Amino acid sequence: MTFSILAAAQTAATKTATAAPAATSDPIADIRAWWDSSIGWMNSHWLQIGIAIAAGLAIYFLLSMIRGFALKRAQATPGEFTLTHIVGRVIHKTKSFVLAIVAIRLVAGYAQPPVVILQVIQLVFTVAVVLQVAIWAREVILGLIQRRASDGHNETLSNAMGIIRLLISVALFAIAAIVILDNMGVNVTGLVAGLGIGGIAIGLAAQGIFSDLFASLSIIFDRPFRVGETIKYDTSTATVERIGLKSTRLRSLNGELLVISNTNLLGKEITNFAHLHRRRITFTIGVIYQTTPTMLRDLPALLEEQVVAGGHEFIRSSFLTFGPSSLDFELLFDVFSDEFDVVAAARTDVGIRVFDAMARAGYEFAYPTQTTFTAAPDGTMIMPYAESPKSKAAAAKAAKPG
Repeated sequence: MTFSILAAAQTAATKTATAAPAATSDPIADIRAWWDSSIGWMNSHWLQIGIAIAAGLAIYFLLSMIRGFALKRAQATPGEFTLTHIVGRVIHKTKSFVLAIVAIRLVAGYAQPPVVILQVIQLVFTVAVVLQVAIWAREVILGLIQRRASDGHNETLSNAMGIIRLLISVALFAIAAIVILDNMGVNVTGLVAGLGIGGIAIGLAAQGIFSDLFASLSIIFDRPFRVGETIKYDTSTATVERIGLKSTRLRSLNGELLVISNTNLLGKEITNFAHLHRRRITFTIGVIYQTTPTMLRDLPALLEEQVVAGGHEFIRSSFLTFGPSSLDFELLFDVFSDEFDVVAAARTDVGIRVFDAMARAGYEFAYPTQTTFTAAPDGTMIMPYAESPKSKAAAAKAAKPG
């Protein structure tokens, strides 16, 4: 019994002594062991390693040739911010290191390297490819934004591109970092939650700034109006002078400078006069009640004749209503021009033509008139007033004697 206890104690001590060096391993010894195993792997697989290196170099040079050929084709295509131009930008941002690590990853399995070397290659490959994809995505998004704006020299877009590039870069590389950490086995749940809370806090703190910034981008992409165009905003009619990141500057017809935040500007109805390829002009013409029915019937044809003589499209001319002091006619015609000055000149020309033709034809324009009658307290009329023939005859009969 005593011998058994002593033997068990000796065995336990031996196991403890054997396990202790494993818990406190020597780094130098580990490096030496790794080096020896690597040398042994190279000595036993030198042919596979040589073939893998040759294949890797061939793949690298092939990928480089494809990149150079595609880049030349993309740069040779005329035009800026076209789809081909965007593809060229993406190819230009492809790093040579990424091509090299892709070639190494493709041939690494053939050489049968140690597990540690294969894990290092896999890690570097993952990091390089994820970062390269983030760079590609950034160039594609920025290229599509500039292409959608369709004007590479847009001042507002040029000013906003710095902020847009920063926001897109931060978002894409944050996603890339999360993907890399997740592939390395790190729990990224807390990191994702922290980034989400931080984004919400920043968004609430700069809500007004981001609201105007996104409104500015909406103006650039949707293009409800452009610089130099005349618009009607709320009750103001003005010309757009500058579209900024936070506000838009308008020059009113009276010369005042209106500075309106982009959010408020898009919050109300906007009338853009620049996209009127035709403008309709309306005249209301009143003639006196003494005009004969024949002249009233001939008036629409006379008005149409003057519009056609001016070189414009006649729409209609018709009797409108019985006014308090006039018989009212309506004249409508279209002027085909985008320029307001041309439309104003056409309206003036047709108006003068109509006035001249009606004057020569004997028409009289009506103007507001009012007749006043004076009565005695008992309601009888007091002179002077225009007597009717009937009243004159009655007065003459009453004046005869007998």
